[in-house]
Order: sequence, then C-alpha cells, then structure tokens
Amino acid sequence: MIIEMRTGATQEEIDAVVQKVKSFGWNVQLNIGTEKTVVAVLGSNTGQVPTDIFAVLPGVESVKRIMKPYKLASREVKAEDTLVTINGIEIGGRRIVVMAGPCAVESEEQLTEAARAVKDAGASILRGGAFKPRTSPFSFQGLQKVGLELLAKAKAQFNIPVITEVVDSRYVSMVAKVADILQVGSRNMQNFTLLTAVGKSKCPVVLKRGFSCTVTEWLTAADYLLAEGNNRVILCERGIRTFEDSTRFSLDISAIPVIKKFSHLPVIVDPSHAAGHYSLVPAIAKAAVAAGADGLLIEVHPNPEKALVDGLQSLTPANFAKLMEELRLIARSVGRYI
Repeated sequence: MIIEMRTGATQEEIDAVVQKVKSFGWNVQLNIGTEKTVVAVLGSNTGQVPTDIFAVLPGVESVKRIMKPYKLASREVKAEDTLVTINGIEIGGRRIVVMAGPCAVESEEQLTEAARAVKDAGASILRGGAFKPRTSPFSFQGLQKVGLELLAKAKAQFNIPVITEVVDSRYVSMVAKVADILQVGSRNMQNFTLLTAVGKSKCPVVLKRGFSCTVTEWLTAADYLLAEGNNRVILCERGIRTFEDSTRFSLDISAIPVIKKFSHLPVIVDPSHAAGHYSLVPAIAKAAVAAGADGLLIEVHPNPEKALVDGLQSLTPANFAKLMEELRLIARSVGRYI
C-alpha cells in the first residue's frame, strides 16, 4: 500500500500518517520527492485494513494498493528515476556509465594492464572478479582475498571505483571495504539471505537478472535490497536461457524499456555474458545503448587467449577502445553521452 501526501503537506501531517501505519505493526519507507512525499506501507497483511482509514487523515491525497508482486521497485512508490552516485559518477541520468575489466582477477600484472587500458579508453568503473562462482567445483574460483587486495591496489593506483561480485552473505562486509559497488550475480539473484545482507550494507549494488527469471521475479528480488533501506540499486540484464544456442544467452533487449516503464531503478546491460563471443559484444552493446540502457558491464582482458575465465567473450584493449568510440556516436544520437 502507498499513501501519497498532498503537495505542501506539513511534517506534522506526514508524521501522523507514519504513526498511524506503525500502530498496525507495519513498517514504512518515506520517498520524499521534489513536490510530494509518498509513504510506502510495508507489511504482510495490509490488505486486511480498509484504505479509508488513511485516506481521511489530514494531508493525504490518495491511498492505493500495489497489486504487483514487487512494491518498492515500482513506479507507484517512486515516479521519478532513481539516480545512483558512486564517487561523483551518476548512474541513471544522461550519462551512460561503462564498467569494464577482466571477468576474474588473475594477477597484479593482468589487472594493472586491464585497469590502465579501460580507463584510458573512457570506462568510469573497473570491474574484476575476486570471488568467482562457477558451474564446476573444479574450475578456477578466483583469487578471493588476494583478488580483493589487488583490486584495492588498482583502485588507488588509477583512482577509479571498482565493482566486484559478492557470493556469500558472510563476506559482504569484507568485500564492501574494497568495492564501491557490490555485484550480485545471476546465480544469486534469488539468494535472499545474501540480498538481505547486501541491503543492510547500504553499499551500491548491481543486481544481475537470473538467467531463468522473469522481469517480475527480478524486480521482486530488488525489493529485498530496497526493503533494508538500500536505495542504491542498479539492475543488470545479462541474457536469459532460451532454446537458442547460437549465443551463450539470449539478451532480452526488451527488458530495458520494460524496466523503464515499470520501475524507477537504473538498468545496465552485460553484453559479454549474453554474447559468449567477443565478436558479438560490440553489436549487442550498441543495441543496449540505443534501447535506453544506463550503462554497460563489459569484459576486457589484456590477453584473452590466456584468460582463466571467459576469454572467448573478452575484448582486447584495442577492441574495447574502438567500441568506446562507436558507443559515443550511438549515445549522442539518443541524446546521451559517455
């Protein structure tokens, strides 16, 4: 349920509504907009109470129930686009933010070379996996704590924010000490214990869509983060599993405008995992920008043929620099910039 206050409602009127909601044992989240305040009512049995109880209170303009499974991620709760700022970099505005780097941190030399290359080409954020959840237990699992240390070193050396995946709720605080953005991977989109822990951290988070999940399930998972008071949530479309096997996954390009229509959260795209092959990444990245994505998450490796993880879908520094120039033209054509 959401309670929309009238324009110019006093703080006293807002407080009275909040107290009334809490008298039923429910929680609230306030969305203070430029003109109006919206009170989001959080509880499992809000449907048992008539909306008139709140509609008659002074300062209330309207009361309505949110019928969709997701609540806090919906535009009913917040009509304005959410802007997530990381070290002065705004995600969700006119700028298209590019996050790039190796899928996995393999060595200091590899990460340093990659960081230098992506920053010189215009990427705003360095990506690199310290912990790597893999399908097989015998595959490279990442350098883990050593990988975090290397990310921290690269972050300081190149003065660039970093994004890295957190795979376990026990490691959230440790990863958050280094990462400017926590990434929740596709496999963990519905790991609700992890989502709750990441939400409580208040650290900016990129939530990847599960490869077999609907948009509704994706947005409902985002509610777990938002319910803990973490409003710095970024969605990431990375392709879904379909019958088609000519690419690694099928990029759901339509998810971008769908998210824009039904949610206030920014959405970025990972063309690398969707493509599965470096030659397809540029076209998919350009399509994402044209469709309205707020950013891209691209794998770049200084020597893809020697990569321990996902070398086939990683761009070389030269190819990434070329793509960035092409993306600037696409961005300009839709009234945005990189």
